[in-house]
Amino acid sequence: MTERSGSCPNCGAPIEYRWSSSVQTVCEHCQSVVVRTDVDLKKVGVVADLPLDASPIQLRTEGHYGDKHFVVAGRILYEYEQGTWNEWHIVLDGGIDGWLSDAQNEFAVSFPVKMSKLPSPEQATLGRSFAWNDTRFTVVSRTRAHYAGVEGELPFEYWDKTDVTFIDLRSDRLDFATLDYSDDAPVLYIGKAVDFDELRLGNVRTFEGW
Repeated sequence: MTERSGSCPNCGAPIEYRWSSSVQTVCEHCQSVVVRTDVDLKKVGVVADLPLDASPIQLRTEGHYGDKHFVVAGRILYEYEQGTWNEWHIVLDGGIDGWLSDAQNEFAVSFPVKMSKLPSPEQATLGRSFAWNDTRFTVVSRTRAHYAGVEGELPFEYWDKTDVTFIDLRSDRLDFATLDYSDDAPVLYIGKAVDFDELRLGNVRTFEGW
């Protein structure tokens, strides 16, 4: 389906994909998860209401990563034993897909990086180091988490997963990496930790007392 708009296959409400890379979106009227295929739109599930959190970021928040402008297109909320964190799908100038991690007021921007061979979860033990893109990263945390909700547009189909492993790594600078084992083949994301003010966010949520 080459068009970027259509009707929700569940309730008939208008569905629009703002970004050409988007594969999945959530109907704002009935909360159906709608996937765009080569032929049509199909419903693959329904999401529950997302729990309230204290993040100022929301769909269509705008910001900057370095000299690049971005817009928040979607969100995956993950839950683990210590709470939750957000992975915001951002689209930068030129249609580049990235991710803004938002966990307890710590932020990082990262991008998928293709590597021919990545370590298994068993190999990526705490303290072990790996070199990617001429940078040495050391494993600093291992987390088992599961999807707790989605909203907006995502560049892949994701809505109903069991517990999976995420491994975070850091360099001796601000370089940040994550190994994501959500699928059969691991995916590597590399980026940098950023301060909130560096993001220069606009169209954020406001809270009583601000």
